[in-house]
Amino acid sequence: MAHPAYPLRTPRLLLRPVTLGDLDDVHAWQHRPDVVRWMAGAAPRTRVESLASVTAMAGEDALRAEGDCLTLAVVSDTRVIGAVELVWRSAADRTAELGYVFHPGHGGRGLATEAAGALLDWGFGEFGLHRVIARCHADNEPSARLMARLGMRREARHVRSYRFRGGWADQLVYAVLADEWRRAQDGLTGSRASSTVSGRAFMSPRTRRRPGSRPWSAARAGCRTRSSRRGAGGGTASGSAPSRSRASPGR
Repeated sequence: MAHPAYPLRTPRLLLRPVTLGDLDDVHAWQHRPDVVRWMAGAAPRTRVESLASVTAMAGEDALRAEGDCLTLAVVSDTRVIGAVELVWRSAADRTAELGYVFHPGHGGRGLATEAAGALLDWGFGEFGLHRVIARCHADNEPSARLMARLGMRREARHVRSYRFRGGWADQLVYAVLADEWRRAQDGLTGSRASSTVSGRAFMSPRTRRRPGSRPWSAARAGCRTRSSRRGAGGGTASGSAPSRSRASPGR
């Protein structure tokens, strides 16, 4: 069983497992049409649906076996403003998929980059990952920009590769390797944004999203089961999310 030492702290955020007490904050983004826009099969959630989602996420506090999902609530001050996750895709290849969803009201301050970077830092460090991927709908530009800010490179555009809201959609695939991540962290200067995670500096290799720019929706990749999951479902890595029948590439 693997998980960070909780809570995982950055200069502005606290990352910890989701609890049932987070229902109000989670529902605050799950009921928003702009958050579920890029999630395959997703629709704004009722409070009852959000309760089922929070209950499922609360059980994703560690990686126990290939296919598991680690989901962490992102806390700013006393409010949960989003969630980040790692889906363990392959033990043999030491590969995982990054996902996240944030309330658009907290955009423009680099918080999503800080939170996702903290989880990547744990994944490449303590958990020993070799490669992390992330996916999003090709038109989800804010999500793609976030992946780029994390230092992930765009590796593919899968043309009309999955069903999305009655049609076919293109999907972008981003990835970063452990040695690339470490070089980026070691090579960045103090002039770039930094945050401390478990005593080491996490620096974003890209400039932060401009205030006022379009909010991105969550990206999540599906975990093994969780068909009812969070708000819109799945999506991995960066703002977009397939409906929590999650196995879909949603976002």
